[in-house]
Amino acid sequence: MRVRGLWRVNIHKYLFLLVLFFSIGFAAKAQMLAPDALARAVSDEVLTLIRADKELQAGNKEKILAVVEAKVLPHFSFASMTRLAMGRNWRAASAAQRQRLTDEFRTLLIRSYTAALTQYRNQTVDYKPLRMAANDTDVVVQSLVRKPGAAAVAIDLSMEKTDAGWKVYNVKIEGISLVETYRNTFNTEIQKHGVDGLIQALADKNRGNAQAAQK
Repeated sequence: MRVRGLWRVNIHKYLFLLVLFFSIGFAAKAQMLAPDALARAVSDEVLTLIRADKELQAGNKEKILAVVEAKVLPHFSFASMTRLAMGRNWRAASAAQRQRLTDEFRTLLIRSYTAALTQYRNQTVDYKPLRMAANDTDVVVQSLVRKPGAAAVAIDLSMEKTDAGWKVYNVKIEGISLVETYRNTFNTEIQKHGVDGLIQALADKNRGNAQAAQK
């Protein structure tokens, strides 16, 4: 799968699958759950939620955005995702630039998740046994998302243990890494226009997405 251009990240067509995992904010309960147990509990609840909500199924953008903001995002570490996506360029960014990058990257992914949530079509999720030692703080939760009449899609969630519970910092869909894909496109933009150029490109993309959503 070839990525052409800064924003043509093909794995976005699968991002709706992530909503199946992290659309319920468990708060304190989430801090106590093992990573695979968290994923399983969340996916079971959100599948029930989507099936019962006709407005979500119909693509109500405001309602979907509210779900993403309140329920999906608390389970992701956008600081870690941005740092990994930047790669070696992270060291060259100032503290202010790092914050701007994280904020803009977060906004970009919010819009992707919001658009992707409308693609739910009766998927189910099967989990593979978790390989995890008692003292592990970094694990991969593996699963297969199945859709009637289509091939199963493999999703691997890289998760790190934090004081607030387990957080996702990378996603692989059919072996394609979200972080690595963005690292390639971010690096290309930085080579051409520098870190500030990447920030501006992200901001412009987010502004365009926001304007398109209002139409």
